[in-house]
Amino acid sequence: MGLYSSCEDGIEMTNNTLGIRSQSPSGLVSDFPIVALLALTVSIDRQVIKKSKLGNISSSGDAGALIRLVKKSGRAPFSFLIRELSTEEGTLWWHAHSDWTRASVHGAIVVLPALGTTFPFPEPHEEEIIVFGSWYSGNLKEEVDECLDPATNSNLPIAAGYTINGRLGDFSPCSKNTTYRRKVDYGKTYLLRIVNANIDVEFYFAIAEHNLTVVGLDGSYTKPINTDLIVIAPGQTMDVLLNTNSTLGRYYMVGREYLSATVDTASDDDAIAILEYNGNYTTSEAPLFPEQIPDSLSQAPALNFYRNIRSLATPEYPVNVPKESDVTTRMYITAAANALYCTPDLGPTCFNISFAASVNNISWVNPSESILEAYYKNISEPVYETDFPDEPPVYFNFTELALTLDPVLTVQGTKVKVLEYNETVEMVFQGTEVMGGSVNHPMHLHGHSFYVLGFGFGNYLAERDSKTFNLIDPPYVATFITPKNGWLAVRFVANNPGVWFWHCHMERHLTWGMESAFIIKDGGTAETSMLPPPATMPSCDVQLDSATLPSNSELIKNQIE
Repeated sequence: MGLYSSCEDGIEMTNNTLGIRSQSPSGLVSDFPIVALLALTVSIDRQVIKKSKLGNISSSGDAGALIRLVKKSGRAPFSFLIRELSTEEGTLWWHAHSDWTRASVHGAIVVLPALGTTFPFPEPHEEEIIVFGSWYSGNLKEEVDECLDPATNSNLPIAAGYTINGRLGDFSPCSKNTTYRRKVDYGKTYLLRIVNANIDVEFYFAIAEHNLTVVGLDGSYTKPINTDLIVIAPGQTMDVLLNTNSTLGRYYMVGREYLSATVDTASDDDAIAILEYNGNYTTSEAPLFPEQIPDSLSQAPALNFYRNIRSLATPEYPVNVPKESDVTTRMYITAAANALYCTPDLGPTCFNISFAASVNNISWVNPSESILEAYYKNISEPVYETDFPDEPPVYFNFTELALTLDPVLTVQGTKVKVLEYNETVEMVFQGTEVMGGSVNHPMHLHGHSFYVLGFGFGNYLAERDSKTFNLIDPPYVATFITPKNGWLAVRFVANNPGVWFWHCHMERHLTWGMESAFIIKDGGTAETSMLPPPATMPSCDVQLDSATLPSNSELIKNQIE
């Protein structure tokens, strides 16, 4: 696929797409041309689908009933599970979580309003899915493996470019002839369902001569935000209305990396697509470029945008923000860049690692076995430990440059936090300037959405900063940024039993260890307990080689044997 092709090798990014034409109950029809992606549209009738909790499905969203969707292509079975998203409505996404495979294995999930209802905004004439992606030359897996080899000990790969629906666009020789185009009619409203699937880049996005109206984030409706640009973090999804009321012509849609890092220069590799009006007109000029899109190093437009996000908070779409008195677990979590240096007690197999990351000074180590399976079978050690700390081991000025060994050095571990069912959790994420590595951290929680009570800069002080919390209409999301040298405060109710990963959605930070997991206990009833593993769940002992498995039935037969 084009995500791994190289112009130097004489390979041009082509128009290879996996398209799904979908029609919703409201009659909306749209094409989803996405390279190496699958888009799904589902309509949820919450009165019909039996609600049940499942702790072992990882996706970006809250808990709910289970929907099984199966798509078969040729001889290779393609099946996966999607939970009934009891509160989400709008755009979500799914992606791989093995190594860096999510660079090309991802797609959108669209949850339409329940039958008999409609959107809380004027119904659009058409919908379009827009996916931002990262483009790498060469074999990405080999590059990542080489960087992680202790003998190499080098920085992880940086994208060679960025894509909109799988294509780099007009300014790249790889895809200048296959730039993604969206044809539109004058005077219509289009719902753009936007997914930032970039590996580790926040994105500015703007369309020349057009305004946008944000109406949803991470499957939750928001108060409308009228703007000429948006900013979206890795892992986030956004619903945006576009009114096509400009002069007939062609206009560039531009995605540009937004960098919170302290650097002097930024890449000029914009992702380019074209909005093209239908009609009788002639033009020999290039499409107009969105002059309003900020420079990659501009901070204020992004922070102002994030500050404007509010939940819709209407009787039809209420918020249920946990109160201060409801909180049973409080966690203050530092996110830091680190290093791992060997000491004599670690023995001859230890290697110095210059690139590491941590939360509360614990740098995550992937377990040798599944934590979910170990927990389900009532096995903990040596797979994982249950003593992830609620606060950092040492307090200092987290937002001051720190280069001494005490704050720089971290320890590795596979430590999780155990929560009772229905606990109310408050998490405050604190950015740090350890090793000069402070940047925005888009923190993401699997299995739940959370309320963003607030964010700010400097070291978080509860007595001072909690007074600024938004308890009226905070965003209800699954991913949100901890700002550079700042803090992010969130609350959620642990009502989805199972094992749930949480991490920074910058893939290099995740790879270096900026993550942990929650174990949420069963609630005491069948409805509030984990389900057993599905009968069709592949065993690790079965080789999943689609070339040798002609059918799903043979796969199941092999598993049974």
